[in-house]
Amino acid sequence: MGLGPAQLWRVSIFLSVLDVHVNRMPIDATVTRIAYHHGAFVSASLDKASESNERNAVGLRLSDGREFAVVQIAGLIARRILCDAHEGQSVQTGARFGIIRFGSRTDLYLPEGVSPLVAVGQKMVGGETVIAEIAPGSEP
Repeated sequence: MGLGPAQLWRVSIFLSVLDVHVNRMPIDATVTRIAYHHGAFVSASLDKASESNERNAVGLRLSDGREFAVVQIAGLIARRILCDAHEGQSVQTGARFGIIRFGSRTDLYLPEGVSPLVAVGQKMVGGETVIAEIAPGSEP
C-alpha cells in the first residue's frame, strides 16, 4: 500500500460467521488507493490470512498527510468482498464502505507513532469501539 518502511501496528478484527460483516471507515480521510489481491481462503483467524487470502486494501490519508490502510480479508467460508469506496473519495468516521460475506477479517494498519487502545481478544462493536486515538494535527 506504499505506507513506507516503518513497522506499523496492525489491529486484526476477526468476524465469525455469526458476526455482522459490514466494514466502516475508522476515521475521516481521503481514499488514496484500492488494491485487490486474489488469494486463498484459509481461516481468517490465522495470521497467514493477511498474506495468503483474497483481500482488498484501502489506502487512506488524513488531512495532516499521515497514511494508513484498512484491509478486507476473505475467510474460509467468505467468497466475496464488496467495497463501495473509490480513489479520491472523502470518507467519514463510521461510514459504511463495504462488506465481507461470512467468516472474514479486517486489518487496520495504524499510522506511524499511533498505538492501539484495544487489547488482544477484546470484543469489538462496529461504529462504537475506539481502536486508537489519533490527535488532530499531531506529528506522525
